[in-house]
Amino acid sequence: MTARERSYPAPGAVHVPGWLSPDDQRRLVAACREWARGPVPMRHTRLPRGGVMSVQTVCLGWHWSPYRYTRTADDVNGARVAALPQWLAEWGRRAVAEAYGESYGDAAAYEPDTALVNFYGAEAKMGLHQDKDERADAPVVSLSVGDTCVFRFGNTENRGKPYTDLELVSGDLFVFGGASRYAYHGVPKVLPGTGDPATGLAQGRLNVTLRTTGM
Repeated sequence: MTARERSYPAPGAVHVPGWLSPDDQRRLVAACREWARGPVPMRHTRLPRGGVMSVQTVCLGWHWSPYRYTRTADDVNGARVAALPQWLAEWGRRAVAEAYGESYGDAAAYEPDTALVNFYGAEAKMGLHQDKDERADAPVVSLSVGDTCVFRFGNTENRGKPYTDLELVSGDLFVFGGASRYAYHGVPKVLPGTGDPATGLAQGRLNVTLRTTGM
């Protein structure tokens, strides 16, 4: 099998294949199972116009609902969300250092305070969108485990071209910040059956995105 190489689909966007070790992936899957149980359970988010997202989500640190952050999940059960664990925040700092090296400045100062855990079933998709509900412009760190997906990374102006389609495989890291912090991005397709059950995830895809809310 040909080794996949690091790529830079846009300024400030970095794809690092195979960044998470097999043990890290198993740890993340086990943790996600616990977070999915609550205190705020994983759910399909309902959008303001009545639509329901095909992806299931649970939040850490801050609760995201379209299109704001709160400490309590008032659109689910009113409970306060689970805390963002320090080990996951540390992974975020390591990820930023891995992606940007010295060009970022002090990666140790990266302080994510929320994580969105998304589970994609075989038919789940994520439309092109911007992560713009945060009040800080620190990079977004994205970790993937399970089935491979087609990840579409676009421009900062609209949902049209130019964009780049790439495959995010289990263990991959994707970081976007700087000029690409507000780029449109989404997942048009998941490739069922491509994950390794040894991760503890028999089917589907887990995606964890770390962010700094600035709240």
